[in-house]
Amino acid sequence: MAGSDSPSSDLPAGENPTSDLINGTPVSETESSTIGTISRKIQDSLSIGKTHKFWETQPVGQYKDLGDSSLPEGPIESPTPIGEVKQEPYNLPSLYEWSTCDIGSEETCTEVYNLLTNNYVEDDENMFRFNYSKEFLRWALHPPGYFKSWHIGVRVKATKKLVAFITGVPAKIRVHDEVVTMAEINFLCVHKRLRSKRLAPVMIKEVTRRVHLENIWQAAYTAGVVLPTPIATCQYWHRSLNPKKLIDVGFSRLGARMTMSRTIKLYKLPDSTVTPGFRKMELRDVPAVTRLIKNYLAQFVVAPEFNENDVEHLLLPTENVVDSYLVESPETHEITDFCSFYTLPSTILGNPNYSTLKAAYSFYNVTTRTPLLQLMNDALIVAKQKDYDVFNALDVMHNESFLKELKFGPGDGQLHYYLYNYRIRHALKPSELGLVLL
Repeated sequence: MAGSDSPSSDLPAGENPTSDLINGTPVSETESSTIGTISRKIQDSLSIGKTHKFWETQPVGQYKDLGDSSLPEGPIESPTPIGEVKQEPYNLPSLYEWSTCDIGSEETCTEVYNLLTNNYVEDDENMFRFNYSKEFLRWALHPPGYFKSWHIGVRVKATKKLVAFITGVPAKIRVHDEVVTMAEINFLCVHKRLRSKRLAPVMIKEVTRRVHLENIWQAAYTAGVVLPTPIATCQYWHRSLNPKKLIDVGFSRLGARMTMSRTIKLYKLPDSTVTPGFRKMELRDVPAVTRLIKNYLAQFVVAPEFNENDVEHLLLPTENVVDSYLVESPETHEITDFCSFYTLPSTILGNPNYSTLKAAYSFYNVTTRTPLLQLMNDALIVAKQKDYDVFNALDVMHNESFLKELKFGPGDGQLHYYLYNYRIRHALKPSELGLVLL
């Protein structure tokens, strides 16, 4: 039975929970949070001196090479002739089988949604779990040029129950002056009762094999854990929009010498936006927004290389998935500024009054005329109008310039960015990174 919330009679008997290899993209809490960060499973055992048996076999930056200036930047291993790429899938434990997941199918999308909803990333205290909507999954996994074969499931042979999932989507990512076609890897999820089966390494190898079959040899991914070796380490910051609810559900707590009424007043926002010409993005704006974003991202060491098709797919507003606003000069009608955020709610576990935390995540923001502080304050105002509880932002690009001023608090977890089969000699500062992975 797909999507069962219970320990599930559809699973083979005798499965024991244990830790997974990688968790997905993390969310961390507000400055005064009482709980740990979602997906922050970094223990002392993950220190730099610790071996990572799987990752030490992979073409990724290794700790032993840190600071070795003789190593060239760029691909670590050369491409293999396509005919020499392994043609057969990797072997799974005998009770399981591979399944290519058609996210366009309502039935399969529901299975994936249920697997993620019940088994994906949680915080350390098991109070919150990511709740990607089906619309979000279709949006994230169907960019221009996507490969259905990169949406990979693992099923129980006997019952066909979906018990694990991993995905890749193609993307053009520029590193310094080199534009590289890569796979963005995401949504690695193993059913809680199968974490002892060591499925994650074989799933990573299988998605890598399928990416290689398309003559693509590099990948980008993020994790809340430290693996060999991050190209950048970023931090989430959080801006309360509904402070009473956030405190009631344990996402954050009252600050010292603060009352609830003072806290609500502290985070209160104006009723309407202040920037003249601030409006929702429309289809006709795609060429102008593409030009704005391309010009802006050119300054970062690592950033996506977007074309108009990418911008239309990723940034044109989609209800409860992605919101995009721009500033159109009232005089010249030129598009001068742009901001966007995507929607990723979390299920609130075990709370009698609330079931969902509605979170907005800062996506791509570009200013040429409007101060970034003002533009992002307008983004907070529209997010509040749309009943978001919290607005999250990484300290990438120029985000650091507005975080403290707009009353964001730092989370207590970190998000690490990685490249597969591509070496960058020196780790980047968050402000040198122009990439947001979903």
